[in-house]
Amino acid sequence: MKTIQINPADNVIVALEPLAAGTAVAVPGVGDVAAAEDIPQGHKMAVRAIAAGDNVIKYGLPIGHVTCDVQAGSWLHTHNVKTNLSGEVDYEYHPSRPVLRAIEPKTFQGFRRADGRAATRNELWIIPTVGCVNEVARAMCEQAQDLVGDSLEGVYYFPHPFGCSQTGADHAQTRKLLVALSRHANAAGVLFLSLGCENCTHAQVLEELGDYDAQRVRFLTCQDVEDELVEGHKILSELATHAKTFKREAISASELVIGLKCGGSDGLSGITANPVIGRVSDIAVAGGGTSVLTEVPEMFGAESILLDRCEDQSVFDAAAGMLNGFKDYFISHGEVVYENPSPGNKDGGITTLEDKSCGCVQKGGSAPIVDVLGYGDTVRKPGLQMLCGPGNDMVSTTALTAAGCHVILFSTGRGTPFGAPAPTLKVFTNERLCQHKANWMDFNAGVVATGERTIDEAAEDLWDLVLETASGKQTSAERRGCHEISIWKDGVTL
Repeated sequence: MKTIQINPADNVIVALEPLAAGTAVAVPGVGDVAAAEDIPQGHKMAVRAIAAGDNVIKYGLPIGHVTCDVQAGSWLHTHNVKTNLSGEVDYEYHPSRPVLRAIEPKTFQGFRRADGRAATRNELWIIPTVGCVNEVARAMCEQAQDLVGDSLEGVYYFPHPFGCSQTGADHAQTRKLLVALSRHANAAGVLFLSLGCENCTHAQVLEELGDYDAQRVRFLTCQDVEDELVEGHKILSELATHAKTFKREAISASELVIGLKCGGSDGLSGITANPVIGRVSDIAVAGGGTSVLTEVPEMFGAESILLDRCEDQSVFDAAAGMLNGFKDYFISHGEVVYENPSPGNKDGGITTLEDKSCGCVQKGGSAPIVDVLGYGDTVRKPGLQMLCGPGNDMVSTTALTAAGCHVILFSTGRGTPFGAPAPTLKVFTNERLCQHKANWMDFNAGVVATGERTIDEAAEDLWDLVLETASGKQTSAERRGCHEISIWKDGVTL
């Protein structure tokens, strides 16, 4: 199969492999259409004539309009297609009431925390409250590697440049995110590392944290001690002793929280990797588990795919408010809401933000949406959730970790090496990338495009990998030592 028409209503097909000019392909309901020019892999070809100003239809939805008359066989991309997006939208709720057939959940080998939560890793996390102590945290983490062993699987630190010279809501947002990270079940022990004079004070962290387990969460202020490395190692040693009391045991997959993310997308993302991830999301939810979809700007233009699946009016109102609130965020900064896709996305065949969004939201599967989470919020109930966050890969995967995701499924058609604090599985969209960057890959969804596996078959394979990863199998990013965070900043710097 050289091309695919994603929806019968589409007036374009997508090249699953490069098409040379003159290549004829059979299109259902149309007949043979010959490529009028070379069509790169992942890019779109018109299957019928489209008049200037008329919409380009892909996924059964408009993804923009053509700027000139085009003929059947024409290559459609940034040179002749433009977005339809503008500002806020008055969304209307037309509930579709999707229902997933319940399935018996499998199990994984995880850790059971003292508060009853499940974990997929058993680690110590050093969280700087201010960027000034990043290098102290690094040195402390390096010294603490002697503590790793038995059931303690790693000691990590998460540098960032914030925690001081911030004001108001921006400062509060940073504090909320850092504290949310500290609550993650994969952290058997947490050390908050402070300088002592920053805006993000020890008292503020305590207030944000609320009730906490003193065996699990500890604090060190560098200005208060003679040798912060010596004191830090003492604290981490005590946390390590506590962490080693936890052992892996069988836990129902209904307790898993799966993060859904894409980055470095290409024209095959919405055809291979994202639909496969969407089926995995449905498997998790059907078994009583949870999945979390973020990247709000990459929902613009595909909102109807999601909003009508909100389980009730209150969830719809929260989701619509989040979407329009994010558009206001762009507009308040003097930016247009469609300043996307990236150069790499365009090289891979994604033309407009609507094109990108319609592929992006495939990761959400078909489950009803049961809740909408703010940035820094933690999952409150099982089922599919929407999480407020930007499209930036590191910022959004940090937010997914803070929300409590045990494993993050990250689709990519261009490749990316980084990893979030939570295990991050890279799901590649195409065979070429799998061969070129095999050391970055965890799962090859390109087999869908080649016809080796159906979407359902690939999803079952990926779900098995999720359970293996939850049981301790390291991701590619983990094997390469990648554990990174990035915080969403929105405010002045003093």
